[in-house]
Order: sequence, then structure tokens, then C-alpha cells
Amino acid sequence: MLTVLVDYDSGNLHSAEKAFQRMAAEVGGGQVLVSDKPEDVARADRIVLPGDGAFPACRRALGSYGGLFEAIEESVTHRARPFLGICIGMQMLATKGLEYEETPGFGWIDGEVVRIEPQAAHLKVPHMGWNDLIIDHPHPVLEGISTGDHAYFVHSYHFRVKHDHDRLAHVDYGAAITAIVGRENMVGAQFHPEKSQTTGLRLIANFLRWKP
Repeated sequence: MLTVLVDYDSGNLHSAEKAFQRMAAEVGGGQVLVSDKPEDVARADRIVLPGDGAFPACRRALGSYGGLFEAIEESVTHRARPFLGICIGMQMLATKGLEYEETPGFGWIDGEVVRIEPQAAHLKVPHMGWNDLIIDHPHPVLEGISTGDHAYFVHSYHFRVKHDHDRLAHVDYGAAITAIVGRENMVGAQFHPEKSQTTGLRLIANFLRWKP
């Protein structure tokens, strides 16, 4: 069993790698590899796409690695390999992003990435820090995770899904802010599971055991 964390120079993968290695050891999840090579993605049993920064920059960066996105797309959409997007890696599942400029996403989950606009003046953007998850729909990656469990967020834009059933969880930040999305063999977390202590480690463990 091989889980590949895709490296395309969009964020520090060290803490994510350590968290996935720890949980893989605990649940018998096999090998965890950080790689920017399409051939590693092609042989992976599970794929994790992180992302820090702005949507357009991450999308361009991923596309600049020859064959890397194509290998991800083939594995996820044609071979149904389990996929987890983290932060911008989750946002890129959308139809498009509207951060700075309109940028096409993967189009795997209908919706668009829009700026957070809290209704209360005291709530600042970016949405940064701990917030309580509110579970919208049950899912295997949420086993043992309940409404009220904490996760750590750092973002100014969020994924506004077109279909409610694709939003697995949200948080309240003056409005409903998407926290987790899911469809078929794909899931995405807006928060950073590797920084979210018990909740994040449980989500990682669940993903490593998930059989869509």
C-alpha cells in the first residue's frame, strides 16, 4: 500500500509527511512517499494533494510539472484511487476559483471558491485559528469525528459547493464556511489535518483505511 503526497513546491510538506507516516504506522497503512514524479503518482494506492498560498499560483504550479496533474487525474477519475485534498488542494477540486482572478479548477466537484464574507464586523479575514466542525453528512473519513470537534484553519477563501450533498462538514464564521467536501473517491479538507491534533490525525487514519 503506497500513499503519495504530491510535492509541487506549494507549501512545506514536512509536518504533513510526519503525520501521515505516524498514522500509517498505527493503522497498517503502508508506505508514505513525498514525490513530484508522475510515475510515483501513477503507482500510488492513495493520493494526497496539499496546497498553501493562493488558488491561481497553486493551480499554475501544479500544471508546470510536466505530466503530474495528468497522472493525478488518470489515477483519481479513471482508476478511482482514493484522493484527499488539503487546503488549496481541496479548493482546486472546484469548477473555478475567484481569488485575484478567475482560474479553472479541476471541475471534479461542482462549485466555486469565493472570498469569505462574515456577517459580523468583529470577524476578520483570513479565518485563522481553531473552529468547531459541524457535520452535515456522514462519511467513512469522518468516523469518530463529531460536531464540536476542533480543526485548525488558515484561509481567506472557501469552497461554495453547488450541491449540498457534496459538503460533508462546515464551520460557523459569521456564515457557513465549507470545511470538508466529498464525492465518490474524493475528499477534501479546508483545514490542515496535520495541525489539527486529535481530529486531524483521526481523519488521516480514516483516509488511510478508506475503501470507496
